[in-house]
Amino acid sequence: MKKTYFTLVHRWGRAWCLASLLFMLCIPLSVSVYFNAWPPLQGLMKGLLAVIPLYWATAVIEVVSYAPLMGSGACYLSFVTGNISNLKLPCAIAALKSAGVRPNSEEGEVVSTIAVATSAITTTVLIAAGVLLLAPLLPYIANEGSPVAPAFRQVLPALFGALLGGYLKKQWRISFVPILAGVAVLLLAPAVQAGILIPLTVIASLAGAQLFYKMKWVK
Repeated sequence: MKKTYFTLVHRWGRAWCLASLLFMLCIPLSVSVYFNAWPPLQGLMKGLLAVIPLYWATAVIEVVSYAPLMGSGACYLSFVTGNISNLKLPCAIAALKSAGVRPNSEEGEVVSTIAVATSAITTTVLIAAGVLLLAPLLPYIANEGSPVAPAFRQVLPALFGALLGGYLKKQWRISFVPILAGVAVLLLAPAVQAGILIPLTVIASLAGAQLFYKMKWVK
């Protein structure tokens, strides 16, 4: 019996996701075995309890929200290579619009998969080139005496600020509800973990967007 495209996509996608997970777990395991340095169970469980709620919620939300837009093949590639919302998803949507095909169709499945694969290859090549070219210069431009050293300490805030600006430009009204919800939670419980805060703000964002849509404040 001839295997269909989607059967093969799911089979190979699951296999590569499991293989990637195994390789990622092998790195800390190999380090612990080689140096005979194992993390204490109590500290490990304490750290896991702080981040597991975030990643479980993120995993469910991403699968439910990305799969209808990107399709199976693109989702498997994205979950292995990462950076979905900032790179892979915009590439897939742009490719679907350029090709004039609908998401969650057979044509859309192929187009989005090719777009995500191309994005992953391009990103890998650019990162590799950047590492090779900038590695000799980093000790000179990132040390404390360098005039550009303060800029390197602001890379992460600048990155998240730029991403936030892009989203605010699209639908700035929707941002009020999750921001106010996050501020309220932090005022009431300043020690709340990110794994709890992020799902709460996501729920507030969805509820606010639905309310504003019904009130015709957003399209």
